[in-house]
Amino acid sequence: MFELILQALYSGLLTGASYALIALGLALVFGTMKIINLAHGELVLLAAYIAYMTESWMKINPVFAIPIALVVVCLTSVIVYFLVSRIEKDRELNSLILTYGIGIILTNAVLLLWKADIHSTGNAWFQQPLVLGSLYSMNSEVIFSVVSVVLMVCVWWWLSRSWYGRAVRAVSSNRDAAKLMGVNPQWTELISFIVAGVLASFAGVAIYSSGVIQPAMGGSLTVKAFIITVLAGAGSIPGVLLGAILLGVAESLTITLYSSALQELTGMLLFLLVLFVLPNGLFGARGRRG
Repeated sequence: MFELILQALYSGLLTGASYALIALGLALVFGTMKIINLAHGELVLLAAYIAYMTESWMKINPVFAIPIALVVVCLTSVIVYFLVSRIEKDRELNSLILTYGIGIILTNAVLLLWKADIHSTGNAWFQQPLVLGSLYSMNSEVIFSVVSVVLMVCVWWWLSRSWYGRAVRAVSSNRDAAKLMGVNPQWTELISFIVAGVLASFAGVAIYSSGVIQPAMGGSLTVKAFIITVLAGAGSIPGVLLGAILLGVAESLTITLYSSALQELTGMLLFLLVLFVLPNGLFGARGRRG
């Protein structure tokens, strides 16, 4: 029993790292523009299908689909930004409706191009087991968990050390004050959407390389990203990682000890618990100031 729980914790840790990569783009946009991009999961799904197309048509490793996914997903993300930026009244509510509609359009585009079949990578090495003592995982799970952490560190460094990163933080803190300091909020918000597109591209390729994809999963990815953003508290990168790991471990323990049918319910219960007990997220206002 102990080994079973230990394996569940290990699997949850790897899954949580992948969740963090999915959620970070949504959290970045939310922290900058105070809107929830409900099409974010579909952007991740689009990158996953580009990886599938690259592997099935060109017969190459799906990792080499990352440059193509970066171009397509980032361009789509820019289009989403320009549509959202045209909203002048009730931005928060109207942007939710708009991005939800964009998500439906992207889902149907995936259905038209790649049908409703379930796909997974045919690369044998990605699916080979990696044994660490008594713990088991696939090579792809470990690789992309490491990539996720590395990308999160890069985004944290960018936000805390680069000029544009500080501009993003300034706009998220006080848009009018940022204008007085010479920051262009529109350009800063556009950069946030582009960075979110980059993260979505890596996340989509990681999902395809380590699991299965199907057109209906975009909404589920958005929900998970939103739950993690709430768990973290807006603007906290360590909180995103901690919240994602917490969600991954909770789901993994639920599957191991109870039933996989309760996996999604566990995430929602965790979301409601944190929402009532810690409305500012795990890191609260202090994490946002940092």
